[in-house]
Amino acid sequence: MTVQSARQPRRAFEDLWDFDRPAETQSKFRDYQREHAAAMSDDERLELQTQFARTHSLQREFDAAHRILDAVEAELTGDTPVAHVRCLLERGRAFNSAGDNEKARQHFGAALTAAQVRGWDGYAVDAAHMIANTNAATPDEALKWNHAALTLAEASPDPVARRWRASLCNNIGWALFTHEKFDDALAFFERALLLREEEGAAGEIRVARWSIGRCLRSLGRAEEALAIHRELEAEMEAAASDRPDGFVFEEIGECLRMLRRNDEATPYFRRAHELLSRNPWLAEHEPARLKRIATLGGAGARPSA
Repeated sequence: MTVQSARQPRRAFEDLWDFDRPAETQSKFRDYQREHAAAMSDDERLELQTQFARTHSLQREFDAAHRILDAVEAELTGDTPVAHVRCLLERGRAFNSAGDNEKARQHFGAALTAAQVRGWDGYAVDAAHMIANTNAATPDEALKWNHAALTLAEASPDPVARRWRASLCNNIGWALFTHEKFDDALAFFERALLLREEEGAAGEIRVARWSIGRCLRSLGRAEEALAIHRELEAEMEAAASDRPDGFVFEEIGECLRMLRRNDEATPYFRRAHELLSRNPWLAEHEPARLKRIATLGGAGARPSA
């Protein structure tokens, strides 16, 4: 990928992101904008606008996202190179989330090229990983692009690029999982967990542990998988979390079902459906999965497998 690396600018507003709560993040961005407007360069001001666009994309408000990006694009100059790259990335993400695969791929490819020209490995890695995650990418393409992004992240001296390693290991793990190469996938999930533990981000650590448990179930190691998910459940309860994780409840149900403890599994599926049915992505892309969870939770005839 890039021949020469350079440190890409790191903005303070990045720390305000909560990708699970884009509306709240939007409000924080507005406060930041009011407080720092006078001190922001044109590049930083337009960068922040691209992140406003992303908050809309995450809420599937694609027209609003594109209107903001149109306005950003109209102001781009040679003095706003970071905003240029980020505008391409967010335009691509908006198209990808809306299912316009061709336009998404075009914008991610343009973002990758623009980032490489500047030597900004972090944005280059982001763009490559998004190419891997376009809706049209085959499992083989996803694997290829995620490996390419991981190679760049590992070779880069830029900490922004290196912070991508855990996510990329996770993505490679899921691409291998799709190929049913469960042992290889498990190795990448375990590597992702080690990297997450180095970073110390509790939420990401939980996701990494969940992924290991999910892979163990596919390897037929249901008891080990169940132990991991029981630990995650206990941690949620101890923290009195306001974000109970339906995916954890789903996995506990699946593990108990694999162990032929169906009566114990039923309330977990019921709780999983209560939470996951609110997930718009699952409702759009995996309605059969939601229907199965509902049935296993007692809403209708129980499926045979």
